[in-house]
Amino acid sequence: MELYLRDVCKTYKGKNAGHDSTDSFSMRNVNFDLLPGKVTLVTGCSGSGKSTLLSILCGLLRPESGNVFYGGDSIYDRGGNDLALLRNAKFGIVPQKCLLMSSLTVRENVMLPALYAGVDEKKAAAKCEELLSYLGVCSLCGRYPRELSGGEMRRVCIARAMINEPEYIFADEPTNDLDENGKKRVLSLLRESAGQGAGVLIVSHDSYAVSYADIKYGMNGGILLQTDFEGLV
Repeated sequence: MELYLRDVCKTYKGKNAGHDSTDSFSMRNVNFDLLPGKVTLVTGCSGSGKSTLLSILCGLLRPESGNVFYGGDSIYDRGGNDLALLRNAKFGIVPQKCLLMSSLTVRENVMLPALYAGVDEKKAAAKCEELLSYLGVCSLCGRYPRELSGGEMRRVCIARAMINEPEYIFADEPTNDLDENGKKRVLSLLRESAGQGAGVLIVSHDSYAVSYADIKYGMNGGILLQTDFEGLV
């Protein structure tokens, strides 16, 4: 199903030294379509609105105006539980700050969204092992989050986001904490998912991701512009 946003605005209250509170625009009347089968990259400096775009598009942050549509219907007209079910079944979300449930092993953390969606446990376990192997962290299956490095944690979070073979994948700075080999594994997995029909959104300041993208946007001051300029980070 198509996923897109129309005329979306989001502002935050800020302070200018010596002045009253002012509005800081994170998104200004943005229109955006996330295309199935494509890797879309949004680059820009810190605070440009990249993460806000991602969060609004995947149903984590309600816009002040405008709307997000999935299959022609507004996702924000759904009840909270219905929206959570949509995110779990159809969206794969890799947050910038990767967190796992501390009481669960790596395997249990990755399998959790699949089990919640009613996937057979054996099928979920097989998919979990496949993803963790692809990402080079299958040996960590029995460990707990406190035993992982930052890069290991990120790859586990990416596996968790992919476990339900989502229609759309949202990856916020997915190469953070990763060495070159880790970056290649993660970006190749996202590229492969797009090749299988998923719509992939990467927001990043890492120029390493540019060569994996089909469509490139730059974001600055809440304004989104399509670009072919590979040096924009």
